[in-house]
Amino acid sequence: QLQASGGGLVQTGGSLRLSCAASGRTFSSYTMGWFRQAPGKEREFVAAISWTTTYYADSVKGRFTISRDNAKNTVYLQMSSLKPEDTAVYYCAADSSVVTGTTRAPRAQNYDYWGQGTQVTVSS
Repeated sequence: QLQASGGGLVQTGGSLRLSCAASGRTFSSYTMGWFRQAPGKEREFVAAISWTTTYYADSVKGRFTISRDNAKNTVYLQMSSLKPEDTAVYYCAADSSVVTGTTRAPRAQNYDYWGQGTQVTVSS
């Protein structure tokens, strides 16, 4: 089970940190990802972290940082310099495959476990 939290309302240029707490199993060996979905749009990849590598969508590079604390079974998404176009419901997900890489990480269909979303709203 994955539980996302940390969303909220923030002004343009502000920051938020999302957390995704895993329970029920150990996710330390899984690739963990963040996706988002804005109203009327498809779910899109934001960032992912494997055991050794991080991946980012071009739209968030340099502004968002994904990290994990395996001791706490938790993944974080630090979001800075937020823009109105970052407004969306953010979902965390876990990919149990031992295979990872730049092709696999951004594809939502590769993730086996999903948390409920947390709303992020950036006001202009």
